[in-house]
Amino acid sequence: MIKRIIVGGAGGTPALNFIRSLRMTKEKFFLIGVNCNKFDLCKARDLVDRCFLVPPARNKDYLYVMKQIIEKTRPHFMHAQNDEEINVISRYRDELGVNTFLPRHEIIETCQDKFKSAQRWAEAGLEVPKTFLINTEEDLERAFASINGRVWLRATHGAAGKWGLPTNDVTFAKHWIDHYNGWGEMCAAEYLSPTSCTWLSIWKKGELVVAQGRKRLYWEFSNRSVSGVTGITGTGVTMSDKGIDETAIKAIKAIDSTPNGIYGVDLTYDKRGIANPTEINIGRFFTTTQFFAEAGLNMPYIYVKLAFGEEVPIPTRKVNPLKPGLAWVRGMDVEPILTTMKQIDRFERDLEKRIAKINMRAPEIKTETDNL
Repeated sequence: MIKRIIVGGAGGTPALNFIRSLRMTKEKFFLIGVNCNKFDLCKARDLVDRCFLVPPARNKDYLYVMKQIIEKTRPHFMHAQNDEEINVISRYRDELGVNTFLPRHEIIETCQDKFKSAQRWAEAGLEVPKTFLINTEEDLERAFASINGRVWLRATHGAAGKWGLPTNDVTFAKHWIDHYNGWGEMCAAEYLSPTSCTWLSIWKKGELVVAQGRKRLYWEFSNRSVSGVTGITGTGVTMSDKGIDETAIKAIKAIDSTPNGIYGVDLTYDKRGIANPTEINIGRFFTTTQFFAEAGLNMPYIYVKLAFGEEVPIPTRKVNPLKPGLAWVRGMDVEPILTTMKQIDRFERDLEKRIAKINMRAPEIKTETDNL
């Protein structure tokens, strides 16, 4: 049987990486791409077997259109790669008439709410920044009075650093929230640091199947964002850290005692070097999941095989099976590159040697730039 899979958000980068990962395997798939963006859909055209434009997931017609497409194409399974669509698919999973591999809907609701997640982690005794829900100006002033240092504002729901702002100016913060009409939809927390990592995992009925850690060296296009956060990882590097593993598992179990499906825990390091969970990306892979597939850990394929109840190609090491230091370098309109930090650092060492040689001869060397 050729598996027929409908993929939400097809043509967007997260879904393209999911699709490419499946296409890398020897198994044949019949992939049906749907997206509410007609331009993104064009980018999926050559990678899927059928393409359909649909309304946005929150639109009243979304379910009716999806039911028509499902009836027409008869998929065995459905997967989406953006939060809004995941939420709607989860809520109406019994009505859609297609199999999914998701946790209970209340788990999705909690994970997609950054304030609720922070509350659960604090109750479980995990290290988390002080976090306040901002309904009124009084809430905002209370948050600033309680937090020592910069305050991190962000939307309680959404991805890509939505409405993110680091500031120590309460007046600026008020204007920022006014600009987005974000009262009641934003939270304020202690600003931690720019250093972060992600722990991506797949679970089946409470059992961990496989997980891999990845640190983020920088955000691509960070200089085009006020917060410096764009949600677009520039270079990601594989990592293996038992402390991160333990914290990520505790963060997941604090919200879901029997995890089922995909859980991507985002963690940010505080000033003491302790990783604090800040978000769980639930029911979807992070954008650069093709990184792991190219390196030898094809998590989308493992996920699909689990969803179909089939034998799973699990690596010998369940946690962090990939070698640390593998790097995935990305940019706009270029193919991503799989390399190693050792190779990247070699460029820097070579430059340092060249500069050292130049400095040894500095008195005799005068370049055009010396006159600038």
